[in-house]
Amino acid sequence: MQFLHTMLRVKDLALALDFFINKLGLIEVKRQDYPAGKFTLVFLATKVGGPEIELTHNWGYEEEYSAGRNFGHLAFGVENIYQTCEKLMQAGVVINRPPRDGYMAFVKSPDNQSIELLQIGEKLLPQSPWTEMENIGSW
Repeated sequence: MQFLHTMLRVKDLALALDFFINKLGLIEVKRQDYPAGKFTLVFLATKVGGPEIELTHNWGYEEEYSAGRNFGHLAFGVENIYQTCEKLMQAGVVINRPPRDGYMAFVKSPDNQSIELLQIGEKLLPQSPWTEMENIGSW
């Protein structure tokens, strides 16, 4: 058995791609438009050949997607949790759960999906300003 992808529905494809590609650093590996069904599928990954995220954009869909409790979060390992969170903050992303422990943080996508960021390898030593930052909202 091989894990292939996780599908996320997105309301604004351009906004979702900006978050996942320009802010998180994923790459687009495939895109398919289905005019008859009025939807687009965009597949993203951390590297070609790796597990993918499938963004599904239903054209003209106006309602907000609800976040079911059956979906928890996506998790990505990062080389430096502090640098990653700083880069995301500079790009306007809210750090919902700051990396006070030098190991874990949470942010949300434009469609309110929780994204967990985990330090690869050993935890980094706790450092300011992260140790003083409070949680914001939910994750």
